[in-house]
Amino acid sequence: MRHLILSLLSGVLLALAWPTYGIPQLLFFAFVPLLIVIHERSASQKKSGWLILGLSYLSFFIWNIVSTYWLYYSTPFGMWFAVLVNTLLMALVFLIYYKITKRLDFKKSALFLVLLWISFEYLHLQWEFSWPWLNLGNAFAEYTSWIQWYEYTGAFGGTLWVWIGNFIVFKATLLYLKYKETKLILNGAVKLMACIGLPLLVSVIILKTYKTSTKTAEVVILQPNIDPYNEKYNITDSNIQTLLTTLAEERVTDSTALVLAPETVFADNTPLSKINYSPAYQFGKTMVSKHYKLSILSGISMYDYFTESSRVTPQSNSHPKGGWFDDYNSAYMMNTSKDIQLYHKSKLVVGVENFPYQGLLKPLLGDVMLDLGGTVAMKTTQKDREAFTLNYNIKTAPIICYESIYGEFVTGYVRNGAQFLSIITNDAWWSNTQGHKQHFNYARLRAIETRRSIARSANTGISGFISETGVVLETLGYEKQGSIKGTVTLNDTMTFYVKYGDYIARTSAFVLIFLFLYAITRRRGEV
Repeated sequence: MRHLILSLLSGVLLALAWPTYGIPQLLFFAFVPLLIVIHERSASQKKSGWLILGLSYLSFFIWNIVSTYWLYYSTPFGMWFAVLVNTLLMALVFLIYYKITKRLDFKKSALFLVLLWISFEYLHLQWEFSWPWLNLGNAFAEYTSWIQWYEYTGAFGGTLWVWIGNFIVFKATLLYLKYKETKLILNGAVKLMACIGLPLLVSVIILKTYKTSTKTAEVVILQPNIDPYNEKYNITDSNIQTLLTTLAEERVTDSTALVLAPETVFADNTPLSKINYSPAYQFGKTMVSKHYKLSILSGISMYDYFTESSRVTPQSNSHPKGGWFDDYNSAYMMNTSKDIQLYHKSKLVVGVENFPYQGLLKPLLGDVMLDLGGTVAMKTTQKDREAFTLNYNIKTAPIICYESIYGEFVTGYVRNGAQFLSIITNDAWWSNTQGHKQHFNYARLRAIETRRSIARSANTGISGFISETGVVLETLGYEKQGSIKGTVTLNDTMTFYVKYGDYIARTSAFVLIFLFLYAITRRRGEV
């Protein structure tokens, strides 16, 4: 019963730490109750593998369900799939750790768990079942004054920070339980305060000395507030063109450099070959003809039909009438340049926009991805991160929705010249829940990592402007139709994180392999 209560406690602490309702300070000791369970079961002579898996599963299920329940509003089956599978993966991390503790001393086993967890989070950024929403470094998204050093470490620095704190508390707790001396707890408290306080001090110094770029551009953000379940696919692109034009003209001036509209706001599935005849094109052409300095960046749903078998890729879809087609969730830009600039979303939502490992799983599962909220067609991506060029050679990143939670991925736009980040998204699928609030705040991490200001257009909200230091400057709230105007800074400098990306995770995975081999080749009696 005691171990059950401790496992429940870890789950509750993790859930209570998560944004946007949470207290992230809890993360610095949230894993400790579960670590105590593993320590005590490991010290016993009983085989406890299944018990550890079950108790860990309980802890992580509470965390997952409380933090991401809002997925239910998009797809009930998809929510349960994400929660149950992600919980299992987290529990397996702790099961492996439990097995390793029998072969390594305390310090090495602690290092092993930290490396393993970071490697697990890194896997969630790379594989086709990607779901990095609960990566620990994301928890500080609302506390940007704490984490200005993310420009050097990225969000994985936050994950490492959390784990150092947990093992400080864990060790102090074990020593106290063994020797019953109060000074051991006090000593642990001092170490924890130093663990938390030193990065905070670094962050304060960075904020005090940081110099924001003086180059700026005026941006108008549009928020049409279209219900994706009852309106989006019942409103023609022509009607959308009229609505966006009305919203834009309320704010655009002769100084406006960019009008930003949300993801797939033009949803009629425009043929790629006919984009120059589409309402999306007419919207851009009309606005640019009235305001010669202006650029238009918007989301559009498109497809490209073809009959040449040589063009078929693993992401191509068979057409019912023969041939194939590529289905795109895209961003397009128009300005005084003759050519339309296009970027195709490349980090896809599992099940909704792609079928992970389709060649392997589809023969076994059929069209199960439809139950995850997906469509019959699989989206087609592109290899490179496109930086769109506005007038006067200003460049921005056309980040589409889910892509904004991938730190290293976003740095690709910056390395290709983006001076500020434009995020277009549609978070209305999750209703008015924590989902869209978390998504908005995760964007603040990207601002700090890249030192790029952000203009964010969301179909139903939250749209807004974020500074280079992650401060929210202005927003248009959920389920409000309208437009807002603001200024973004234009930065050309490259942060350490932009240059080197997720080096903490890659190093962790590399060291983990050697530590694992060291552990399994040792005799237990040597520990």
